[in-house]
Amino acid sequence: MSFKFYKRIKLSKGLGINISKSGISTSYRNKFGSIGSKGYSLKTGIPGLSYRKSFAKRKGCLLWVLILIGIEISVIVVIS
Repeated sequence: MSFKFYKRIKLSKGLGINISKSGISTSYRNKFGSIGSKGYSLKTGIPGLSYRKSFAKRKGCLLWVLILIGIEISVIVVIS
């Protein structure tokens, strides 16, 4: 069994600094996933059942980041 060291310092709504054994990084979180300096993740689901997929930072990452931002903006427009 292994132990993980992880601490998140909240700077503002969704924005934070992550401190772990491997170093310090920044990230932005929302209800659809997170975008950070080491990659991004997408999450979806219904109450009681969820799916989360993480992607490491690599070539083509920008496309998924833009899709995530587009989904968030469209949801905000629909809600407003």
